[in-house]
Amino acid sequence: MKRHIPFDRLHNCRDLGGYVTEDGRTVRWGKVYRSDSLSKLHGADWERFLGLGVRTVIDLRYPWEIEAKGRVPDHASFAYHNLSVEHRPYDQAALGPEVDTGRYLADRYLEVAEDGVKELRRALELIAEDGSGPVVFHCASGKDRTGLLAALVLSLLGVAEADVVEDFTLTELATDRLVADWRAANPGREPVWPDYGRAPADVMRLFLASIAERYGSLRGYAAQLLDADEELVAALRAALLEGPELTFRRAGASDLAELVRLRDEAARWQISRGIAQWLPGELGEDHFGARLADSEVWLATLGPDGPVAGAFELWWDDPAPWGPQPPTAGYVHRLMTDRSTAPPRTGRVLLAHAERRIRAAGRGLSRLDCRSNNPRLRAYYAAAGYREVGELASKDGGVAGRYAVTLMEKRL
Repeated sequence: MKRHIPFDRLHNCRDLGGYVTEDGRTVRWGKVYRSDSLSKLHGADWERFLGLGVRTVIDLRYPWEIEAKGRVPDHASFAYHNLSVEHRPYDQAALGPEVDTGRYLADRYLEVAEDGVKELRRALELIAEDGSGPVVFHCASGKDRTGLLAALVLSLLGVAEADVVEDFTLTELATDRLVADWRAANPGREPVWPDYGRAPADVMRLFLASIAERYGSLRGYAAQLLDADEELVAALRAALLEGPELTFRRAGASDLAELVRLRDEAARWQISRGIAQWLPGELGEDHFGARLADSEVWLATLGPDGPVAGAFELWWDDPAPWGPQPPTAGYVHRLMTDRSTAPPRTGRVLLAHAERRIRAAGRGLSRLDCRSNNPRLRAYYAAAGYREVGELASKDGGVAGRYAVTLMEKRL
């Protein structure tokens, strides 16, 4: 499936489907879209839009913007709602070059989040409405007001923060065309602000950090200010998510054979693809029994009573590769998935669960190491937000002998 919906005049219309949640489910494709202004729909674009089957349009712009620029044409196939979430207008194009993009826009988003409580609550209700069909929400450029609502929806669905940030930054692919639209609408003028139309990751990261400082998280903000209770969140998830839910539990002594099986199957899969990482038979029940005693071992199953989809170990100390360290990190080991049962991106879901455990313990770093001769695995962790912070030329891997490892960490 393609995230970007091709139009001639819309530059930033995207499907929010495909993102994986913390419990292993997936946002449905073709159910919720974000876009720049639908007032630009004409001719072939209009026919393409109607082909999406949209039943609900949420316009986040001011009424005066709609009066000046127009709105989506009326049509019997969808209901139109104007929910003006921004209450303090500002002119981005006129900002001076000294204005820091990340901090300035993050502060504006915080204002919108706290000013537009009534409108944001109503938008969530419309998106979650049973039988409402596909929904599209938009503002002028599909960047700021739209980006805030998209982040809110994805967060309430349980999508990882890294994916929320990534979705926001995709507007960068449309920046040049959005700026060209501004120039066409303002002949003889140039935007003063060099970052007009841009959506760097720092904007969303700083906004989420500010929300977390005040409300604990974006979900905490929604519960406290929007009164987004369990019923509303459940309705949102029912409308937009698909696939089996992953359930996590601490492993026990009765799971030792299953952990050995998982590890051996993962090793065989790696070997079949030319990955030099694990070998079958290296670790037995004695290894996992010892980890049950001195660390945490977690299993993910498809529902409370379903088959095992994956597992990981979480250590609270790891001096062999990292040396003596203060109690500021958790250490992830043996991230394993069962390829026959695990939904797509289960590994990322396991990693996210480990990170939540680390945060719950009051530690701010998630750390891991992987063989230096496995570039695919290093790239996998880098895509999940981990950065390389060191190399160890020779780690004692026990039955696996000695080998070089790359040290990686993620600030939570």
